[in-house]
Amino acid sequence: MFTGIIEEMGEITAIAPSGDGWRLTVRAPKAAADAVHGESIAVSGVCLTVVGSTTDTFDADVMKQTLDVAALGGAAVGTRVNIEKAMPVGARLGGHIVQGHVDGTGTVLEVRPGAQWSVLRISLPSDLAPLVVDKGSIAVDGTSLTVSAVSAPPTGSGIQDQCWFEVSLIPETLAATTLGIRAVGDRVNLETDILARHVERLLAFRANATEEGGTR
Repeated sequence: MFTGIIEEMGEITAIAPSGDGWRLTVRAPKAAADAVHGESIAVSGVCLTVVGSTTDTFDADVMKQTLDVAALGGAAVGTRVNIEKAMPVGARLGGHIVQGHVDGTGTVLEVRPGAQWSVLRISLPSDLAPLVVDKGSIAVDGTSLTVSAVSAPPTGSGIQDQCWFEVSLIPETLAATTLGIRAVGDRVNLETDILARHVERLLAFRANATEEGGTR
């Protein structure tokens, strides 16, 4: 379990084939300093298990399914990544509940720099759009953010409207995470609010029960 509060920016220093996936080596001195075999570390929002470490790097295996659904599949040696270690029991929840299970990816559509902050507009897969609300929480590359604007629901006219959301980034976020170097066209990992996903699932079962003549 994570909170989406990034502890440091790391860098992928090696990628080696491992079965149908990869073994990554990530340079992240803070995380690696006391990393132990088997612990979880979120790498740009993807929960990975440590399989080896040095004083300033750790190794983790990434399965093919993860590479297929996450932006990590497009990473290369030298790619900068956001790093967060698992939340200890009893710690403050500074961001929101983040599982490290990426729902999908979005593409940066627009970057609007301001005097004190920067606004990113990011595309949103249509199946995730109902789970993202204005002033709600979302994790982008593992960073806990508050949604500052969302696209209107599709019109139903038969034309597929592009769904998107915006986040406003303060200077600290721009400096401490990879979001400060994102540009138009970059892919990012998205994890929606776990509470929204549970509500959607419950409503789907309720709708099915109603259609089948259920009374619940």
